[in-house]
Amino acid sequence: MSPSLPTNELIAALPLEARVRLMPSLELIPLPLGKVLHESGEILRYVYFPVDCIISSIYVMESGASAGILVIGNEGMVGTAIYLGGESTPSRAIVQTSGFAYRLPAQKFKDEFNQHTDMLPLLLRYTQSLMTQIAQTAACNRHHAIDQQLCRWLLLSLDRLPDNHVTMTQELISHVLGVRREGVTEAAGKLQRLGVIEYSRGHITVMDRNKLEQLSCECYAVVKKEIDRLMPASMHRPVNFKIPSGSQ
Repeated sequence: MSPSLPTNELIAALPLEARVRLMPSLELIPLPLGKVLHESGEILRYVYFPVDCIISSIYVMESGASAGILVIGNEGMVGTAIYLGGESTPSRAIVQTSGFAYRLPAQKFKDEFNQHTDMLPLLLRYTQSLMTQIAQTAACNRHHAIDQQLCRWLLLSLDRLPDNHVTMTQELISHVLGVRREGVTEAAGKLQRLGVIEYSRGHITVMDRNKLEQLSCECYAVVKKEIDRLMPASMHRPVNFKIPSGSQ
């Protein structure tokens, strides 16, 4: 990975020596919408650092019902179980918004973590920000209306995208929010009538972000504030790049 290539903010925040050693093993790959990176209980073979895609971590019940617990984008990584010692997680990781990510063999990242103690403070702070998102999502799903949950999800997604366009099917949104498709249709329709979004065939364009924030519950602000508090300021720059030719 050369300095001219698009990056991931967590990679950029790693100690220089760790970045230099990891760069030769980082592979920039395309991730299509709906691709499953790992299933519940699978041993993680890779960790992923999103560049312009978004990954959702989803719990799937025995009945087939599901609920999203995490939204991960340019600010973070998929595969924290590798450095936490668990090797696997009970959740599914699925591509929520297509794009590119850096893929790294899990063992390579684990070896680097074990020998480079300077990585520990950064990754612990990142893990705490994920814990906040998980806890706030659980509270939101229990106590807030579907349209408020949709607002929260849209805002978290926008923070991880280069523009105001979100591409995602109603079916996938319903899986992430843990609600029926009819509920998503009704909530999206309400926001569209208010002039907050335009929605058509899986394409959502946010027309009024300020209004979207006003309609959301407090959960988005809690998660955003904690990320800003815990992570380096450089990690809050908007994503704005083009994938280099030949990377696909």
